[in-house]
Amino acid sequence: MTTTQARQQVTPDLRKWIVEQAEAGHSAESVLQAMLASGWTEDVAVEAMEATLRGHLESKAAEQDQSQPQPVPVPEPALAESPLYIDAGDRQVCVLQTVSDPRIVVFGNLLSDEECDALIALAKPRLARSLTVATKTGGEEVNADRTSNGMFFQRGEHEVVRRLEQRIARLVNWPEENGEGLQILQYGPGAEYKPHYDYFDPVEPGTPTILKRGGQRVATLVMYLGEPTKGGGTVFPDIHLEVAPKRGNGVFFSYDRAHPSTKTLHGGSPVLAGEKWIATKWLRERRFE
Repeated sequence: MTTTQARQQVTPDLRKWIVEQAEAGHSAESVLQAMLASGWTEDVAVEAMEATLRGHLESKAAEQDQSQPQPVPVPEPALAESPLYIDAGDRQVCVLQTVSDPRIVVFGNLLSDEECDALIALAKPRLARSLTVATKTGGEEVNADRTSNGMFFQRGEHEVVRRLEQRIARLVNWPEENGEGLQILQYGPGAEYKPHYDYFDPVEPGTPTILKRGGQRVATLVMYLGEPTKGGGTVFPDIHLEVAPKRGNGVFFSYDRAHPSTKTLHGGSPVLAGEKWIATKWLRERRFE
């Protein structure tokens, strides 16, 4: 240590001041100049700034990690060898696009035209205004952010539903019984679902009741049954991605904790012309009852 460094001790008050300046938006250069003007030598000032800010960022990161829920296992398609196709048992499904963070996979040839038509026909007589899970109560509610019509099949309710559920389980390597019932949704012109998360917010009072049925949601698969003429894409605002609602295709995404850090904020853009039909499959941590 030099004589100058020995005289100019970096005190807790100085570290606090450096952090305050950084959080107030002052540039590193302006903070350095202020320290030099106060009599600090450049080498001591630079070292103090670097050590203080590095420690501050590490502390913030540790606090953030502690505040987040612990990660859990999630469904994962077999993508380690970058395949063009995945064997889903009764069908070769195309891998059209992948994103690693968040984990998003766009699948092609997931459903046949006949399967799309069958699901729409079975759903039509049972359509009603779509509800969302009410995490404040554990029940369901009409949500102004979601302006579609929809219905739920019971798991395994119909032959085409059973076939699709078996295909999905093999495709994403997740137990069939961990899936919620298949939901069919119809979006007419102007209908949309504003950006949202599919996991259940841990701080809401109704969440413990919801989790009793199978734990937290850990993945979503949106399958396109009917194409609109314009609009209706699935958007992921955090990463500026939009997936086109191509009939027979699907978009899968997983989230290993109930936290925005998963970057799984997503929504259904307004349908501008025509009609969009989708099937949604939510996957839980455990068997869904």
